[in-house]
Amino acid sequence: MTKDPWDNGTLYEPFMGRWSRKIASLFLKWLAKPAGLRWLDVGCGTGALSGLIAERHSPAEVLGIDPSDAFISEAVKAAAELDNLKFKVGSVENIPAADGSYDLAVSALALNFFPDPVAGLQEMMRVIHPGGEIAIYVWDYAEGMQMLRYFWDAATALDPSARVLDEAVRFPICRPHVLERIFKEAGLVVNEIRALESPTVFTTFEDYWHPFQGGVGPAPGYLAGLAPEAQKRLANALRSTLPVKTDGTIPLISRAWGISGTKYEMQESA
Repeated sequence: MTKDPWDNGTLYEPFMGRWSRKIASLFLKWLAKPAGLRWLDVGCGTGALSGLIAERHSPAEVLGIDPSDAFISEAVKAAAELDNLKFKVGSVENIPAADGSYDLAVSALALNFFPDPVAGLQEMMRVIHPGGEIAIYVWDYAEGMQMLRYFWDAATALDPSARVLDEAVRFPICRPHVLERIFKEAGLVVNEIRALESPTVFTTFEDYWHPFQGGVGPAPGYLAGLAPEAQKRLANALRSTLPVKTDGTIPLISRAWGISGTKYEMQESA
């Protein structure tokens, strides 16, 4: 199993955090939840989604958990002034929360990294009450997360062996029909599946390329393993394929798939 480098919250922000925050806002607008709820954010990363919940939705409580100490440290610093937001190091296999203690559980861009997605969803179900909701979103790696699509298409053209690292290949779960099946296997009643799409505009090629050099995430991890000359060839290939406008900007889109489901108690047979 490929182990992805997720060990630096500061470097994650310019690479993925700035774009995931935009999708997080669309995700919460879609959910349209009232104030006063108890939220759990599983795989919270540097706290983008958790922070927006705390700032905009007047929750009774938000707990964000993530297995990365580095990400939790970054999240804690960013949320120092929010009394209703807490973070803990923890995994989806063993969520540090009591049964039925939350109204809903959410997860941003993490389900495809769960060791066992069905078991992970069932553990999330354990900590929400009957009638509570689970909602997640994942990147549309196959097509709509264009910054990564361009990267992997260029990388595999130069190095066909890179294909096995491409998230579109590694994570077939990140497709609507598969997400629906996984939710149903976990025992959830699917409410809705929604495409969440946001502009991803880079000001220059360097604005696009530099975050890949941080080494955090599958694509940056692949790049870090290349020799300097191979890195240069990949950069040149991307310069020739990215849609650069006359002012130097690179207008792309980022699309995620959101899905929500409800936990219902099993009815006793008569």
